[in-house]
Amino acid sequence: MQRIEHRACFGGWQDVYEHASATLGCTMRFAIYLPPQADVSHPQHGPVPVLYWLSGLTCNEQNFITKAGAQRYAAEHGIAIVCPDTSPRGDDVADAEGYDLGKGAGFYVNATQAPWAAHYRMHDYVVEELPALVEANFPVTASRAISGHSMGGHGALVLALRNPGRYRSVSAFSPIVAPSRVPWGEKALTAYLGGDRATWSAWDACALVEQASEKLPLLVDQGGDDEFLDGQLRPQLLQAAAVAARHPLQLRMHPGYDHSYYFIASFIGEHVAHHAAALRGGA
Repeated sequence: MQRIEHRACFGGWQDVYEHASATLGCTMRFAIYLPPQADVSHPQHGPVPVLYWLSGLTCNEQNFITKAGAQRYAAEHGIAIVCPDTSPRGDDVADAEGYDLGKGAGFYVNATQAPWAAHYRMHDYVVEELPALVEANFPVTASRAISGHSMGGHGALVLALRNPGRYRSVSAFSPIVAPSRVPWGEKALTAYLGGDRATWSAWDACALVEQASEKLPLLVDQGGDDEFLDGQLRPQLLQAAAVAARHPLQLRMHPGYDHSYYFIASFIGEHVAHHAAALRGGA
């Protein structure tokens, strides 16, 4: 593992690291913000809990750390934020035409179809390999929360629902809640998992809510003027599934806000506070 960026930020450090991923079979990058409370040389400081952030289509580890303004809130609450890339990378990694499949569009699933299965195992990377690496090398605890935006919002919901007990809290901005029923998801799931739609339900938040053994509360913020609201996101489907399953969901609609990082930056402080409270409560 090699540090390739190191910048002071709100009393802590915003770093980017590069490492060889055994899960993905390629070199990966991730960003980590360590708040001032993670300075173990200070007698009153020590390891801090971690919020994992999953970004959306076309993004990498840079988008959230440069646009969301989350470091200020992470420093206030004393939590680290880890941002993985959104897909495997490298010359030998399969790719496709367009922005919604291949590099930058891993959809946080474990692909089963050629040529994707060789590298596209983002679920296992985010849930298992990356936390193990982070917890072994940084002053953090095993208390984890997860959040994300759009494709990453889908990832956050799915990873939390698929892995009960792994995360203390989960939230999402503008998530793809039902990839089995929208064009972005149908394209990606067909490529990565094959044409048998029965296999898709394991990666669909609406389907997972119906059978969730852990009733981890879901916090979802959605912009009312999001250009993808009706065609790709459809939060009402998650709301209906949650009501039917009696699964706790707070769906907040925000008139005037679109799909951009201006929306995320407007409410990220509330999300960080939400996760910090859950992480402290479970420590």
